[in-house]
Amino acid sequence: MRIALVGLPNVGKSVIFNWLTGRYAAVSNYPGTTVEVSRGDALLGSIAVEVVDTPGTYSLLPSTEEEAVTRRLLWMEQFTLLLHIVDTKNLERSLPLTLALMEAGFRLILVLNMYDEVEYWGLAVDIENLSRRLGIPCVPTIGTSGWGLRELEELVTQELLQGEASTGMVGSSGPVRIDTSIRAKYSPLVRHYLDRAEQTCSSSYPFSTKAIILLLLEGDREILSWLSPRDRANLLALLRKEVCRQANSGQVTDLRPDPRSYSMPLAIAEARRLTGAGLLADVLRWPTQWRGPSRHQWLDNLTLNPLTGLPLLGLILYLLLYRFVGSFGAGTLVDFLDREVFANLFNPFVNHLVNHLIASPPIQELLAHEFGILTLGLRYAVAVVFPIVTTFFASFAFLEDSGYLPRLAFLLDRVFKAIGLSGRAVIPLTLGFGCGTMATLVTRTLETRRERIIATYILASAIPCSAQLGVILALLSHHPTGLAIWLLAVSLVAFTASMLLSHLLPGAPPRFILELPPLRWPTLRNVWRKTATRVSWYFMEIMPLFILASVVIWLGRTTGGLQAVLAAMSPLMQRLGLPPSLAHVFLYGFFRRDYGAAGLYDMQDQLSVAQLTVAAVTLTLFIPCIAQLIMMVKERGLAIALTIFFSVFPIAFLVGMLLSRLLSLLGFV
Repeated sequence: MRIALVGLPNVGKSVIFNWLTGRYAAVSNYPGTTVEVSRGDALLGSIAVEVVDTPGTYSLLPSTEEEAVTRRLLWMEQFTLLLHIVDTKNLERSLPLTLALMEAGFRLILVLNMYDEVEYWGLAVDIENLSRRLGIPCVPTIGTSGWGLRELEELVTQELLQGEASTGMVGSSGPVRIDTSIRAKYSPLVRHYLDRAEQTCSSSYPFSTKAIILLLLEGDREILSWLSPRDRANLLALLRKEVCRQANSGQVTDLRPDPRSYSMPLAIAEARRLTGAGLLADVLRWPTQWRGPSRHQWLDNLTLNPLTGLPLLGLILYLLLYRFVGSFGAGTLVDFLDREVFANLFNPFVNHLVNHLIASPPIQELLAHEFGILTLGLRYAVAVVFPIVTTFFASFAFLEDSGYLPRLAFLLDRVFKAIGLSGRAVIPLTLGFGCGTMATLVTRTLETRRERIIATYILASAIPCSAQLGVILALLSHHPTGLAIWLLAVSLVAFTASMLLSHLLPGAPPRFILELPPLRWPTLRNVWRKTATRVSWYFMEIMPLFILASVVIWLGRTTGGLQAVLAAMSPLMQRLGLPPSLAHVFLYGFFRRDYGAAGLYDMQDQLSVAQLTVAAVTLTLFIPCIAQLIMMVKERGLAIALTIFFSVFPIAFLVGMLLSRLLSLLGFV
């Protein structure tokens, strides 16, 4: 059996998904897209089911890639039951999708989530009447606290058992229970086509014939390719005067809305909206007296007003990034693991054990000593990277669950417009501080190709990953002037390059439409789950790469190739005012940015404050790692990826050399 969670964005689907599946979940991209779909197994009573968390959607007629993926999932995969998750206080906005799913023939449970907001506002929801009017089960829940989720599990189990009993087979869709009194009141013309549609389709489909006809009337193109040739021809013949035409060969080449029917999608949507509003007339009752501003309204005003929002952003960055990630993660935790655990205990033990068990010096060097897999690769991954990414992902999960990130996008939208981006770019750019590879993938959510190129360039050149950022904060936290210079130099390069790209690349300024979820105090259980999932994914990704980097370094040292590359880089180091021995840091940074940052951490005692600052700036602006480069090629194409790659390299060293000269002239040591 298979269950799908559907609903608008920011209604709590992921929280309920995590409750049902626990930690046994997998996240993967839908084939041919970069949209993530979460799948997990759940045991409900004695029934084993697969649970699928679909991307947020407003309609079965897709207008974004996320909505297209959700619609394809509902069509391509056989779901026994759908859980339609809604924000109860905004129930009227979700009911058109409820009606569309019911018209498509799905068995539904309506999950009235965020019920605590309903109680706070003094709303009254007649759940029994709502269930009776819709003809489907309804259950109130508060996903963040777990209230009502046990009842939801019991209701889902009951519905699955009823569906199995009514059909006589496991996994089949049971009877669709739709109250005829709440059918959307479409126009006479639409009803005319719907009445005749049942006679035109000879095959059965995942969606009902009624839903297919409505999607065609709305101008849907993709769904035509999913129909049999005979049914496609019959439907086109039925609808040709209203919404489409056929090529001379009889094959469909395009759907062309007739000029008279441009209002058809709006008319269908309006009919569903009015039906939903009429349904709620005696179901949802507002309080007779307004309770005044929301409990978080004052905080909303603080986050959205530039005069207070920007200082608040600075405070958040100081507390979470500088103090928690930089000082605690990259400072306290890294110092303890690196010096106390690895330097004093683990590495000496491994070196002694390898020397005792293995006689071959080359194999000893591969496994242990200065550049060994265990003493360098494992140490970097566990002692340096692990505590930094853990504290960063915990901070990010905290901000994500609080609802602050969309407000940050709204706050910075005007600033981002100056560099050719919209406030929506805050999400991938913020993710870039965790992992540039993952953030490059998320740029796919930006609306235009122009925005995606600009955001990819910023991620490749000026956004340090969590480990790199943590190391730099740890190195410069005791030197506030050096930290300020690093921040100013990197920000100036990012802003200047983005301004140039926004003027050089063709295209109109981006639009910005974003829904603001309610502000909430994050639930620690949810923050922990998100942090653990992301850290485990990141750790499983970097461990093989760190081992591979150690092997490559060992091969380079054995064959002499590494020394040749480092010798070629020595003049660049001298022009930067850095010791030639620092060349390996930049070379390692190409394998992994965090690997190079960890190498810089090892050499901090050999550098002055000015040299640390120059090295930090140059390393931050340096070329992206191999994994990020591969993702750039996949997302932007080979030509654009290589253009970005080979433009970042000279800019990084040019800025580093200019900064070195400037600091020398100013007497900064």
